Amino acid sequence: MELNEVIITKAIIEKYNAKLMDNLDTDVAIVGGGPAGIVAGYYLAKAGKKVVLFERKLSIGGGMWGGGMMFNEIVVQEAALPILDEFNIRYEKFEEDHYTSDSIEAITALTYKAVQAGLTIFNCVSVEDVMMRTEEIIGLVINWSPVEMAGLHIDPLTMRSTFVVDATGHATEVVKVVMKKVPGELMTPTGKIEGEKSMWSDKAETLTLENTREVFPGLYVAGMSANATFGGPRMGPIFGGMLLSGEKVAKELIDRL
Repeated sequence: MELNEVIITKAIIEKYNAKLMDNLDTDVAIVGGGPAGIVAGYYLAKAGKKVVLFERKLSIGGGMWGGGMMFNEIVVQEAALPILDEFNIRYEKFEEDHYTSDSIEAITALTYKAVQAGLTIFNCVSVEDVMMRTEEIIGLVINWSPVEMAGLHIDPLTMRSTFVVDATGHATEVVKVVMKKVPGELMTPTGKIEGEKSMWSDKAETLTLENTREVFPGLYVAGMSANATFGGPRMGPIFGGMLLSGEKVAKELIDRL
C-alpha cells in the first residue's frame, strides 16, 4: 500500500495534540530534562502521579550527555548506585568511592524508563513565566523554544500544576522568574537567589541534597538549580547528587500529594 503523506501529517498532529491536551492539568510539572528532572519524573510517575517535563532544547539529558569536557564518561559515588541499579545502568568501580558509567547509556536509560513509567516529555518547549495566585505558584506559561530564540512576539499558552520543580541547572530559569515577578520572597537566607559558587565536588554533592526543597510555595528546586538557588558550589561531572536529588524531590512531592 502506498504511504499517504497527509495521513502521516494527520497522525502526528492528532496524537501530539491529544498528548498536550492531556497534560494541561497535572500533579507536577518539571522544568529541565537533565538527570535530576528525569529521575524525579520517573519516581513520581511510578507512584501513579500525573507528571510532565518541559525541556527547551531538542535533546534532553542536560550536562550528563557531555560527561566531562566531552569525554562521555561520568562519575557516580556509591550512595547513588541503587538508582543506577534501578535503571539497569552499568558501572565499574574506579578508586575508593568513585564509580564510572557511560554517559550515553546513562541518560538514554534514565529517559527510556521514565517515559515507560508514565512521564510525559515535551522537548523544544520553553517556560517563559509562571501562573500565580495569592502567595503560590499554580502552573507554567509555555511557548515553543524557536519562538523564544527568534525573538518573535507570539503569545504563549498555559498549563496548571499542583507543584512545579525547577530542574534547569545552573540557570535556575523558573526561580529567576519568580524572584523577579512574583510578590513575596524566596525561602533563602536573603530572600533572593544566592548564586552558584566555584567548584568543590565533595561539598556540592552533599549540599545538592540538602538544598533540594521548596523555595517558594508550590515551587521546588532540584539538582544544580538547588545549589545555585541556595548558594552551594558546583560539582563538575559527578552525578550521584543529581540522581539522589531527583529521587528526594519526588519522594517529598509524593508525600504532599
